[in-house]
Amino acid sequence: MTLPPAASLHHGAESFYQRWQQLNDWLVQHRDFWQPAPFMTPEPAWAKAYPQLTAMLAELTDAECQHLDDAPIELAARVSRWLPSLEAYADLVQLPELLPSAEKALEATLPEIRATDMPGRKRLQSGAFAAALTPLEHSALDWCCGKGHLSRTLAPFCPGEIQGLEWNPELVRDGNRLAEHFGDRVSIGCQDVMAAELALPGNHHGVALHACGDLHRQLLKRGSEAGLPRLSISPCCYHLTDQTIYRPLSRRASGYQKALQPGRNDLRLAVQETVTAPARVREQTRRISQWRLGFDGLQRFLRGHDEYLPVPSHPARLLNEGFPAFCHWAAAKKHLELPDPVDFDFWLSFGERRLAEVRRHELVRHLFRRPLELWMVFDYAIYLEEQGYRVRLGQFCDRALTPRNLLLDAVRVSDTLPVQHSHP
Repeated sequence: MTLPPAASLHHGAESFYQRWQQLNDWLVQHRDFWQPAPFMTPEPAWAKAYPQLTAMLAELTDAECQHLDDAPIELAARVSRWLPSLEAYADLVQLPELLPSAEKALEATLPEIRATDMPGRKRLQSGAFAAALTPLEHSALDWCCGKGHLSRTLAPFCPGEIQGLEWNPELVRDGNRLAEHFGDRVSIGCQDVMAAELALPGNHHGVALHACGDLHRQLLKRGSEAGLPRLSISPCCYHLTDQTIYRPLSRRASGYQKALQPGRNDLRLAVQETVTAPARVREQTRRISQWRLGFDGLQRFLRGHDEYLPVPSHPARLLNEGFPAFCHWAAAKKHLELPDPVDFDFWLSFGERRLAEVRRHELVRHLFRRPLELWMVFDYAIYLEEQGYRVRLGQFCDRALTPRNLLLDAVRVSDTLPVQHSHP
């Protein structure tokens, strides 16, 4: 089987491992800049150690702050004045462009009239993903397929029927209804893909567009163990795992003595980007962050402990009820009694000042989002090559369409099935 043309089809096992090792050592070297979360730590140690860098960040306007957050290579170049190791940042995060031409992506995208229940961004992402995979030479298995939007996008290019797997019965019903209505060769089955007894159909091309965490890792493992001829995955939400401390999948990476051992909160950093969020969502995020930081200052004062107190996700109604209501709700959740009266205006202003500081400190932390993501995905590539696949890795669409724009595309080249592993 041949892979679709791309700027770079194959790095080679050694090259993937070299890139992974380079990222691993770089992330370990800089862990003091990305592991402490400024939201929880008012003044990270690096902010004291690099006062001129901290002063430069403090002078940024909100517009400059937003621009640099969306332009990490430009930000790295600016910060490299104090951290010379960031001069190589652009090379560190560089990947081949697997983007199809605009014409090819448009041809592969479902027409709006057929994209029922399909958000516009999802429609364009699915089209770009499908275009990057063509030609297709096998029936496809759509992993965690939801309503089958990707399945229906791939259907015209697939030589056989597309089988979707989805655990939510409502999405299964809706997806099969849409496929039947539009005459698509798509069949969705209700299936928990994490189930130990799951048997994969042979000679299928496994695809997954933004399957989360352990779900996409399950396809990597089970798909390669079953010897599927091709696996094409765009990973997402790496932190959604049952592992408290994450371990690499590949034999080579997991055996590296200095391998990074990130926790779930560390992995969350890899997906903390909002370049696709509409202005309304960004404003809501800003407001609730201000409230949380205001309450954080209040609870530290009341408890006499200068430590962060995690507060659970808030009900949506609180956004319309104001800061005092949020504080009363948060205090009740943490069994904290608020005095009467509380100067809520003071603590709201405190939250506003802290948010400005947090946003500027987080600029430095956010430089490590893509390197951490690539640390994960290069390990996936090494793992697949260990299982007998030829792998290409690159970006299937522009970052403005989705920051989760990585495509891991693997074709089986070994005639020997990998060793089967037991699944508890």
